[in-house]
Amino acid sequence: MRCVQVQCSDSFHRVHAEGCINNHQPDNGADNERYHQNSYKQQELQARVHWFAVCGQLLIGYVYCIGQNFVFLPRIYCMSVRIGNINLGEFPLLLAPMEDVSDPPFRYVCKQNGADMMYTEFISSEGLIRDAAKSRQKLDIFEYERPIGIQIFGSDIDHMREATEIATLANPDIMDINYGCPVKQVACRGAGASLLQDIDKMVAMTKAVVEATHLPVTVKTRLGWDDNTKNVYEVAERLQDVGIKALTIHGRTRSQMYKGVADWTLIREIKKNPRIQIPIFGNGDIDSPEKAADWRMEFGVDGMMIGRAAIGYPWIFREIKHFFATGEHLEKPTITERIEACNTHLMKSIEWKGERTGIFEMRRHYSNYFKGIDHFKEYRMRLVTAATLNDLHEILAEINENYTTVMA
Repeated sequence: MRCVQVQCSDSFHRVHAEGCINNHQPDNGADNERYHQNSYKQQELQARVHWFAVCGQLLIGYVYCIGQNFVFLPRIYCMSVRIGNINLGEFPLLLAPMEDVSDPPFRYVCKQNGADMMYTEFISSEGLIRDAAKSRQKLDIFEYERPIGIQIFGSDIDHMREATEIATLANPDIMDINYGCPVKQVACRGAGASLLQDIDKMVAMTKAVVEATHLPVTVKTRLGWDDNTKNVYEVAERLQDVGIKALTIHGRTRSQMYKGVADWTLIREIKKNPRIQIPIFGNGDIDSPEKAADWRMEFGVDGMMIGRAAIGYPWIFREIKHFFATGEHLEKPTITERIEACNTHLMKSIEWKGERTGIFEMRRHYSNYFKGIDHFKEYRMRLVTAATLNDLHEILAEINENYTTVMA
């Protein structure tokens, strides 16, 4: 196996090879044909890494020649991503705000496994103003979670301003506005993704939030309301103009909900827009290290936000990071690791919510932690009906004893 170093020049969008796979062109016909085949494959490979240069990033890596095939293992050197004064490092992986999921117990296990930044569940501006207990509880953040953002949503500009002032007192690192939630209870009441139908109001609301806090403000949104109104390109420019410090875009419209395949094409166009100076994060359908690596290269975003793929599988963050760094896969978590993460989640849930509520609300997570285990239905039923912590610990211990193989 031989290798050459390949470098993308961000200044001239060129690809350079330092050294060569063949030091000279061979004389005989067969070797000469293989030489030209290899040269062509190397050009194909260089075209793949070209995206990093286009996006103003410096990429250095190694091309490994294995038989007639080339494999590129990158060593990626990017500028650190910053939101205001918050340094997120190179290509951060963010945990998405998810209702009834992204609470402190879930955030704890994701942070343990490599999430670079996290957000609370989205919080109703009306609930904060009314001092509703559920909304107030969502403001709970802990030092080990930093950097962390509080996400709010609403339909009234003045109420969003007031809710921002309240949320700022909880001392998060970032304030985030939700302009992407597609569910009927939110969007059909003029909040969330509904604002994509009234960009002027969205801009005015964002300006009010920015002016109501000293914290950097970020936004999460979608491509548009439907296929006929994909207006996120305009949204990105106008929200940057009123002061947001980062933008996360989910690659679907509101009408798509979570159906179909996320389309990041417009996200790429926004990232390439010379007017855009803020970090752009892509969201939607990142569920494997390979896809994360491919889409990082193809769409040139500054980082990725991961949501559903992390539910019951917080290891997704560390697996993606390891793949970026080495080009190799981490071993999948063993059944013991799954049980330990599940138990940590359970104990944090009880610590934060109390035993009765903590046990009850943890029930939604068991099927995800043990997804893919054969003949698990009986254990799942026992887990979701257990009423005491002792019962749950006994069931988890029994699972660990009976399932000892590495889970795929």
